[in-house]
Amino acid sequence: MQVVIAEDAALMREGLTALVERFGHRVTAAVGDADELLQVMVGAGPGNLPDVVVTDVRMPPGDADDGFRAALTVRARHPQVGILVLSQYLGHAYAARLLAAPTGSEPPGGVGYLLKDRVSRVTDFMHALELIAGGGVVIDPKVVQRSMAAGRPHAIDVLSEREREVLRRMATGDTNHQIATALHVTQGAVVKHVGNIFTKLGLQPQDGNRRVLAVLTYLQAGRSYTPPS
Repeated sequence: MQVVIAEDAALMREGLTALVERFGHRVTAAVGDADELLQVMVGAGPGNLPDVVVTDVRMPPGDADDGFRAALTVRARHPQVGILVLSQYLGHAYAARLLAAPTGSEPPGGVGYLLKDRVSRVTDFMHALELIAGGGVVIDPKVVQRSMAAGRPHAIDVLSEREREVLRRMATGDTNHQIATALHVTQGAVVKHVGNIFTKLGLQPQDGNRRVLAVLTYLQAGRSYTPPS
C-alpha cells in the first residue's frame, strides 16, 4: 500500500510515517501543508497515485480547514484514491461532506474520518487505513455517537432496531464478518439485514457504493428531528 501523509505537526507527521512503514507499507510523500499535498498529487501522475491520502483537517497555509478542503479536491480529481481525514474535533458534518463529495464516473476509493486519538490505538488505525485502501468506509465511533445523539432523520426510522445497529457498525468500518461476530448472528443474517437497509433507504445498485450512501444517510442524523415515540 502506498500512502501520502499531510500533517503540519512535525512529530505527528513523522510518527504516522514510521507507523505506516513499520507495517510494511510505503509512504511516498509526507508534507506539512495543504498546498504541498495538492502539488504532490499533481506530480504523482495517473500511474503513481497513492492508495490512500491521510490528511489533517486544520493545516497551513490558512490554518483553517485547508486540509479538509484539499481532501475534497483530491476526492474530486482522483476518485479512486482513498481518503482518511484526521481531526481533533468530532465534526460529523465534515464526515458527511466527505462521504457526499462527488467522485465523477470512476469507482470511488474508500473514505474515513477519525479522531486523532485513534492513531494511538495502532491496530484500530492500521485496520482503518487498510480498509479505506480497499474501498471501505470508516467513521470514528465517537463521531457516529454524537451524530445520533442529535436525533434521527425520517429515513432512519424505517429501519428496525437491529438494522440500525448493523448500520451503526457499518459506519465504524466493521465488515459483515465482524458485525456477525459482535451481534452473535450468522454472516447470512447480516447480509440480509444489509440488503433490507439498502431497500428501506431506497438505495439501488445503480446508485453506486450503497454502503457509503447508507452510512451518509446515517451521519445526516445530526438534525433537529425527533423520532416518534
